Amino acid sequence: MQMIADLHTHTLCATHAYNTLNEMAAAARETGYCALAVTDHASSMPDSAHIWHFQNWKALPRVVEGVVMLYGAEVNVMDTKGGLDMPESLLKQQDWVVASIHSACVPGLLTRKEANRLWLAVAENPYVDIIGHSEQENYRYDYDLVTKAFVRNHKVVELNGNSFNVRKDGVPNMRALLAACLENGCRISVDSDAHSTLQLKNGLMALYAMLEELDFPQELIINATRENLVRELQEHKKPCAKEVGGILL
Repeated sequence: MQMIADLHTHTLCATHAYNTLNEMAAAARETGYCALAVTDHASSMPDSAHIWHFQNWKALPRVVEGVVMLYGAEVNVMDTKGGLDMPESLLKQQDWVVASIHSACVPGLLTRKEANRLWLAVAENPYVDIIGHSEQENYRYDYDLVTKAFVRNHKVVELNGNSFNVRKDGVPNMRALLAACLENGCRISVDSDAHSTLQLKNGLMALYAMLEELDFPQELIINATRENLVRELQEHKKPCAKEVGGILL
C-alpha cells in the first residue's frame, strides 16, 4: 500500500519541527507523493507561527519541487464546545484544516461525555476538514457515536503516524477508531504528522500494517488515490479544488 499524499505535516515555522517547506516538498517527491499539505500549528501552541503565516499563502506557488501543495493549519480545539483558536474569516482562507487536541490547550483528562460533546461540536464546524490524532487516551470518546456524526458532516478521521512516537498510550485505540470508521463508512486519511523529512519518509509503515489487518477499503482513504483526494476537496467546497484537480488528474 502506498499513499499519494501526506495531509498533515509541519515545517520549522514551529521550532519543534526541523525542516523548511521546500525540504519537506522535496522529501515528499522522493517518497513518491504527488501532493503535500503543510499544516503548521495555530496560535495557541507555544511555538506556533505568527498569525500572518496563515494569511500569506499567495506568496507561495501551488507546486513546489514537483509536488502539489495544500496550504493550511492544524488548529487547536480549545474547549468542550468545540471552540477553535483561529477565526472563521481565516479558516475560510485555508486549503486544508486539521482540528486536534493538544495538552497545551486542553490540559488534563476529559470524561467520555465531555470528549463526545467536544468532537460532536467540531463536527458541526463547516471549515474543519479532518480530525487530527483523536485516538489519545486522555480524550477518549465514543467512536461509534461520533464517527457517525463525522460522516454526516463530511469530516475525515486521521490515522496519525507520529502517535507511535509521542502519543503511545493512544495507539491501542487506533484499531477501535479505525473499526468504527469502517463500520460507519467514515473516510480517513493516513498521515505522518511529520516534523522532519525523516518522519515524512518513514512515518506511515505502522499505519499500513493496521489498514491491512482490517482490510480497510481504498475508497474510504482520501489520500489513497489522486481521484479520492480531488473528490474530497470538491466535496469540502475548497476553492483550490479546481486548480489542484487540474494538475493531479
